[in-house]
Amino acid sequence: MPPNLSLILFFFFLNLSALTFSTVSAVGFNWGTAASHPLSPFKVVQLLNSNNITKVKLLDPNPLVLQALSGSTVQLTIGIPNPMLKLLNSSRKAAESWVHDNVTRYLSGGTGGVRIEYIAVGDEPFLQSYGDEYYPYVMGAVANIQAAITKVNLESRIKVVVPCSYDAFLSESGLPSKGHFRPELNKTMIQLLTFLTTHRSPFFASISPFLSFLQNKNISLDFALFKETARPHDDSRRTYKNSFELIYDTLVASLSKIGFLTVDIVVDQVGWPTDGAGNANSSTAETFMKGLLDYLHSRSGSPLRPRRPPLETYILSLLDEDQRNISTGPFERHWGVFTFDGQAKYHLNFGQGTKNLVNAQNVEYLSPKWCVLNNNKDLSNASASALEACSVADCTALAPGASCSNIGWPGNISYAFNSYYQQNDQRPESCDFQGLALITTIDPSNNYCRFPVQIRTSNSQSLDASFLLKAISLSAVFWLSQIVYFQ
Repeated sequence: MPPNLSLILFFFFLNLSALTFSTVSAVGFNWGTAASHPLSPFKVVQLLNSNNITKVKLLDPNPLVLQALSGSTVQLTIGIPNPMLKLLNSSRKAAESWVHDNVTRYLSGGTGGVRIEYIAVGDEPFLQSYGDEYYPYVMGAVANIQAAITKVNLESRIKVVVPCSYDAFLSESGLPSKGHFRPELNKTMIQLLTFLTTHRSPFFASISPFLSFLQNKNISLDFALFKETARPHDDSRRTYKNSFELIYDTLVASLSKIGFLTVDIVVDQVGWPTDGAGNANSSTAETFMKGLLDYLHSRSGSPLRPRRPPLETYILSLLDEDQRNISTGPFERHWGVFTFDGQAKYHLNFGQGTKNLVNAQNVEYLSPKWCVLNNNKDLSNASASALEACSVADCTALAPGASCSNIGWPGNISYAFNSYYQQNDQRPESCDFQGLALITTIDPSNNYCRFPVQIRTSNSQSLDASFLLKAISLSAVFWLSQIVYFQ
């Protein structure tokens, strides 16, 4: 063989090897925008680029986000919000309009357009707490969205998928081999998987070792965190060394039971929160994330799918969201690997060309001012005022086991007042509470509990004092009184 040909073949196989590694180790992020003061989409795109993040899943087609991503190399999954499913199920024209407004208009342009890889129909529409509010409309919406992308010749470029919630599949015995979908979902799941197989699309599903740990007494923290010292779980001749692969194989068995053993799986949500509950902190999250990434990059797969890991995995999530729904628990607002202002919470190597996470740059904050309790006043109504503040602002750091749960009274009152004050862009009238509060330039934070100063943004969702009082409900106050101690 001529020397030059040998050299060419050497570099060919070297490049092929590198390409294969980058493909099988695909790790992306969920980017949600349920924040009162969202970081500028252009700064978030810079954050993605700085950390070599090339795959992102959006829960909704936010126009500002899509514009910021135009011309980038990021591959996108765009979600359709659940409330739209009923309309899309009944109207193909509505599906065509949605595809035009949120897909085709962003695919091309002077800067190169947006790289859309998947359209996710619904945001976990099978979630058990929703009942039958959404899932009966899923397949009709899927069919109409597929017809819409086919009409504009995008069917070979964009795949239509449906995110499956962590509680859509289960095993009463805790053994993966006994896994199955909830009975009421079987018909829809068979229809969905038939569709996905026909179009060679993967099955999207969320896996939550954190929730499994919270809800299952048989799951130890070490087992959830991929620790080698964890006691393994046995299922016949199969041994499970961590919670992730146990849940993953519960899904595999569920798919197998309805005849879809070989379908590709994308884990569209997996993570560990850093606040809002016990064992939800940066140190534990770092341990979990390192264990997860080591597991994924090992390509060992699971006992039911050896050497066949998920096709892609999307971390929950990129940034904290102080407006995210907390019906599952206060921790829901703290999934971010980065804080709300784009600062890394811990050290991590995603194996994508960066050794440590890079923070967002040139973030503009509001003035270094805080709203705290005025100790010189009659404080008999302070607790009630704090509950009012927390009914609309974010006080999840005060939940039992959370970062600010031990600051005591009156520190927790000050935290509530400050949260409301920051959400309202530090307007003087939002730090009043009938004369109980005052503005200070002395940071009341301590080593464990951070009193945040919000970022400066034109997209803030501030609430004035009159709206606060109208927004209070007895149920909200009761729920908050169970998790926040203002005594």
